[in-house]
Amino acid sequence: MPVFTSDFSPTLPFKNGHFNTMYRPLFMKDICSYLRKRVTTWDNDFIDLDFSQVGSSTLVLLIHGLEGSSESRYMASTTKYLNSKGLDTVCFNLRGCSGEDNLLLSTYHSGKTEDVDFVINYLIENYDYENIIIAGFSLGGNLTLKYLGEKGDDLSQKIKGGIAVSVPIDIATAEIEMDKLKNKLYMEMFFKTMKNKVLEKAHKFPEYNLDKDKLFKATKFKHLEYLYTVPVFGFESPEDYWHKASSKPYLAKIKKPTLLINAKDDTFLSKECFPFDIAHDSDNFFFEAPNYGGHVGFMTSFKPSDNIWLEKRIARFIKQNIKIHVE
Repeated sequence: MPVFTSDFSPTLPFKNGHFNTMYRPLFMKDICSYLRKRVTTWDNDFIDLDFSQVGSSTLVLLIHGLEGSSESRYMASTTKYLNSKGLDTVCFNLRGCSGEDNLLLSTYHSGKTEDVDFVINYLIENYDYENIIIAGFSLGGNLTLKYLGEKGDDLSQKIKGGIAVSVPIDIATAEIEMDKLKNKLYMEMFFKTMKNKVLEKAHKFPEYNLDKDKLFKATKFKHLEYLYTVPVFGFESPEDYWHKASSKPYLAKIKKPTLLINAKDDTFLSKECFPFDIAHDSDNFFFEAPNYGGHVGFMTSFKPSDNIWLEKRIARFIKQNIKIHVE
């Protein structure tokens, strides 16, 4: 019955989910020096991997969330902390998210695990790590969980487990939450970059017959999915995409120790994104639902040195449950 009772206990201002969500990107300033490796994909595109190595036999593959990158605050802070604990990291920049547009019309989506599989195989074939752990945040967490569940018993023996943070594991109901007024500011932030990227793709690929008027009027993820995700990736409808991309159906199939952390005050998440029952019935899927934390926040106070609960929690799970040495 691997459901953890959380010890996350922030000070008063950080008990507000919105405050906790916004504090990390606005005020945390972790900076990392990465070594970038550009990898050519099977479909003549590229993926940029940003390594931060300290000479470990264990590599943690970090996957960012929607419109994030290796420069996202949570990616940099996790990299910095895991390096300090003797673990190598590599940040997987999803297609089109590394600061340079990718070469194809298609980029990434919440369920595109073929890219995760490609990166994992590349790492196994080209690097001599004994252990690889996957850690994903938000959309990257959905990819992490879905990939581990899809592979099940067929997962490489070098993959020892995973961690996922703030994950909309049930996309259909999570999008209903995102459409609510409480998330209007976040939606505007996401759409600012997403609409520009879709417009750029339409300019580069004239055969992609984008209805620009509908794009300008789009206010929901469903609108963008109808205009881009569905036609570009071959889904039948947004509903078909939600069903096929969600990681929730795969959680019970996970065969390696894997932790999901979803805060109860995360305004992005629906009640369907809190899989207590699945964790209760699983030997490998662990779940933790702190009362506070927001969306990929988990800040505790205004003192920067105190704000490493999430990073410490990731390291502790690696040490105690995945059974990998952590300094």
